[in-house]
Amino acid sequence: MTGSCIECRIPIRFYEPGRLFISNENHWSFVDFQTIKEAEEELGRIGNDNVIGGIGKPGDQKPVRTAPLRDVAEWFSHQEVIRVIEKGQFVSFLQPIVETSSGNVYGYESLLRTNEEAAIPPGRLFHTAQKLGMHSYLDKQARESAILARKEHVKDGQKSFINFLPSTIYNPEFCLKHTFSVIEKYNVRPDDLVFEVVETEKIEDVDHLKKVLNVYKREGIKVALDDVGAGFSTIEMLEKLRPDYIKIDRSYISFCDQDSTKQSFINRALKTASDLGIIALAEGIERKEEYDYCRSAGIPLAQGYYFGRPSAEPMGNIQYI
Repeated sequence: MTGSCIECRIPIRFYEPGRLFISNENHWSFVDFQTIKEAEEELGRIGNDNVIGGIGKPGDQKPVRTAPLRDVAEWFSHQEVIRVIEKGQFVSFLQPIVETSSGNVYGYESLLRTNEEAAIPPGRLFHTAQKLGMHSYLDKQARESAILARKEHVKDGQKSFINFLPSTIYNPEFCLKHTFSVIEKYNVRPDDLVFEVVETEKIEDVDHLKKVLNVYKREGIKVALDDVGAGFSTIEMLEKLRPDYIKIDRSYISFCDQDSTKQSFINRALKTASDLGIIALAEGIERKEEYDYCRSAGIPLAQGYYFGRPSAEPMGNIQYI
């Protein structure tokens, strides 16, 4: 089974990755690489500007294209990410979300990471999955990893905020069946889950997104809109989507104690949220002054490095005052 990277068009093999035939002066050799580093070392040793890749067994293969060495290195990079996604080498790290009124931990956001064996940065993982057309499969695995982490580490009654990409859910009635079966499998209470829209692309079909959120809500699950104030997540969008939570983008929270323009936006977002019965959360808090201002402004929930970085396990009964 083969495919092509949708961006660089390099053919990709989706099983037994890491194998490539290399041509140097019409001599074919079969090389089996276990790591990208090994591939780069071998390609550097050959030293020619182009190599020909082939898929198959030694002596029984066909060349698939001529490619610059840098493209072949990227081919191997893709293969490593494919292995990680196919094997499900993930863990969910948890970052605390705090009640500003009491300082108690309200819940945790689950953030996907590869395990120690894979050790691929999240940005590269999602970027490559997007390029390969595997982001839907990755997003589904991320949801299951987050639900499992909740079962193992988070108390009943505390919320778990779980990211999802709306662009991967083409038909919510069908695509979300797996998520609901995982919730049932791990015996997790749906009302303890908050599925959080994370989308870097511009969302043009608001009606579709609303259908996705409504399917979650129908199952007793809460929904959140991330990065309000940035990208598509405008204040005006709140009335159309009616999420249970909004996260005010960190660009408005950073040094908000010193910026009247940011304070004006925060007040407007809080007013709209209050009118619609939506709970607001300030994200990206890194300084006590920011926390103090958000608390005095009436933002109910807060999140950021000031309270704790993402970690494999909750930090315990720490109270932030």
